[in-house]
Amino acid sequence: MSPRLRPLRAREEMPEFVRDALGQRGLRDKYDARPPYQRNDYLLWINKVKRPETKQKHLEQMLGELERGGVYMGMRWNG
Repeated sequence: MSPRLRPLRAREEMPEFVRDALGQRGLRDKYDARPPYQRNDYLLWINKVKRPETKQKHLEQMLGELERGGVYMGMRWNG
């Protein structure tokens, strides 16, 4: 792979609780439709925090943004 095509960050693993939440809210298709960098950024944002309540807060924001559309990490997004 050429250095220009290499991702800037390592790919994050999706925790089971995130997978479950996407399935329960029927948002997996909307999540999968986002560009790879957004999916990875959301997972990094959720995975990097230590406190469970902060993980849940980040998860809820991601789910809400997927439901509303047009928003990515609190910013307008025209995807």
